[in-house]
Amino acid sequence: MKDIHEVLRQKQARYAQLGKQIEMLQQAAEKLREVAPLLAESDEEDNAVLAEVEDVSAQAEAAAAKAGAGAGSSSKARPSAPRWP
Repeated sequence: MKDIHEVLRQKQARYAQLGKQIEMLQQAAEKLREVAPLLAESDEEDNAVLAEVEDVSAQAEAAAAKAGAGAGSSSKARPSAPRWP
């Protein structure tokens, strides 16, 4: 049987790692928004690139919100069990 504290520690470490990855993706999306107009050859292409970057950013934000909601609800949904002596 697995130790519950070890499983919790592993889950928290994984959650922290995912949070960092999401933050890095959001930073990359911000930089792409800055650079996209410089790389586009026409206004139409510029708009298409920006729309694609915004779509990716929205997906990353939705994933972050989902991960945050899942982690927060799991800790509140389970009351701690009484310990046996």
